[in-house]
Amino acid sequence: MLKKIILSVIGLALILTSLEAGTSKRKGTAGAEELRIPVGSRGVALGGGVVAEANGVDALFWNPAGASFTNKSAEAMFSHVTWIADIKVNYLSAIANFGGVGVFGVSLKSLDFGEIPITTVDEPEGTGEKFSPTFLTAAVSYSRRMTDRIYVGANLKLITERILRESATGFAVDIGLQYRLESGLRFGAVMKNVGGNMKFDGPDLEWGVVIPGSEPGSPVRSLRVPLQEFELPAAFELGFAYNLKLGESSLTLAGSFQNNNFTLDEYKGGLEYSFKNMLFLRVGYSYVNETDYVFNSPSFGVGFNIPLGGTLEASVEYTYRKVKFFDNNQFLTIRFAM
Repeated sequence: MLKKIILSVIGLALILTSLEAGTSKRKGTAGAEELRIPVGSRGVALGGGVVAEANGVDALFWNPAGASFTNKSAEAMFSHVTWIADIKVNYLSAIANFGGVGVFGVSLKSLDFGEIPITTVDEPEGTGEKFSPTFLTAAVSYSRRMTDRIYVGANLKLITERILRESATGFAVDIGLQYRLESGLRFGAVMKNVGGNMKFDGPDLEWGVVIPGSEPGSPVRSLRVPLQEFELPAAFELGFAYNLKLGESSLTLAGSFQNNNFTLDEYKGGLEYSFKNMLFLRVGYSYVNETDYVFNSPSFGVGFNIPLGGTLEASVEYTYRKVKFFDNNQFLTIRFAM
């Protein structure tokens, strides 16, 4: 019965996303694009195609269902990258494993734009003042192992954006599924960033105007300019992975297809080599059928697991990804587990 429900949900999602599929004409018309910025060195190194492979605390962004695929009681992760145009992205997340009850998690993503000079019509060279936008995404997560093969999970996100005194707030959900076989074959599906529209509002949108045709000396009226609502960059992703044991080593192949409602479809994939679960070498590629797409590029990564005694361990991961037109991305991730 559970399998039939899961297959029905996937089928419905495929129909809905095909009806709302993005095209090049819709590119750039979504808001809250920070939701699409990837976090975590491992997933990026594998081209982002880890919807079926992501596990533990690393899975909260890629597919929350994978958070319950862990034998640790708790995990925490910090990730940093200098994104395009010198935008810095910081991500902090943690999960706690309560056994049969499930795995609970929290995460916070923030964007640092640096200081931007304030300019006006009267002072186009700048007033001498500066501001920095605040973009935050906070999430609470839940994941559970339903059977020996089926894992499900969800994120509930609070999205806040603030520019000077104008702000917008919204909510979104991610719903994910993973199906893992003992043979090492895995399948995954996730719907991401599904939520209502957002709209900026604030006191700087008020203008003092004199209504045309008014009598001389009429008072100045306050007029607030309403802004257009914007939709979230929802997506649906299907993926597979296969883990092959090679003695003390293992080889993992992962790939996925992502349908977006505001841009073209994406194809992602990667390969990971693990030696004694301590050294990891990774390579990946993401592709969109568009000549000037910024992230049609390869990625390369390395990771190290470091035992700290008892059940405590740490990992340090680094990923380098080539980017068109901007400086290349360098991801650094530190994870602790116990």
